[in-house]
Amino acid sequence: MTETKEYLKYLAEEIHTTVFATTDSKGRPVTCAIDIMDWDETGLYFLTAKGKNFYDRLKANENVALTGMKGNDTLSCAAVSIRGRAREIGPDMLPALFAKNPYMEKIYPDERTRSALTVFKIDQGTGEWFDLSKQPIERASFSFGGVSEENGGYFVTDKCIGCKLCYSKCPQKCIDISQKPVVIRQEHCLHCGNCFEICPARAIERR
Repeated sequence: MTETKEYLKYLAEEIHTTVFATTDSKGRPVTCAIDIMDWDETGLYFLTAKGKNFYDRLKANENVALTGMKGNDTLSCAAVSIRGRAREIGPDMLPALFAKNPYMEKIYPDERTRSALTVFKIDQGTGEWFDLSKQPIERASFSFGGVSEENGGYFVTDKCIGCKLCYSKCPQKCIDISQKPVVIRQEHCLHCGNCFEICPARAIERR
């Protein structure tokens, strides 16, 4: 089983550029591209300038969502998505982040131009790994910062009658029909809902 730190490392070092979602003063969603500058076992680090609207949105609402993807096309793509709290920790880490991400020197070339920069840390969150390059697909949930892991999806209850119709409609064939009630293998499930729709006994529930 992959540990949370491996997902955080992959996001920061292999994907790096992510799309963040925040909300504006009217509650409308706003997205922007943000580089994840570093990671450790306690969270993720990124920076922004205090003059940006992005900074204002972060200060007004610390809840963020982000997704990063890596791959040449859809079927070779792996993605990491995170929802969590982004907390400002100030400029002390700037030298370390610039050292690890030297391309930033071309954007902010000297100390004077970096005076407006500040660092944020996502120190609490839940996440999901989704890999379409595997057959069947691979997905996993994780959490960090003391947040409980969220395990959503479709689950089979004791109402199952063993008709196996769910398996016939499952695109990934990730339902174990050798037992009753049948079992959906969550690590391969697309969350498409086909099994839920076709079940005549209404034995499948969405969580």
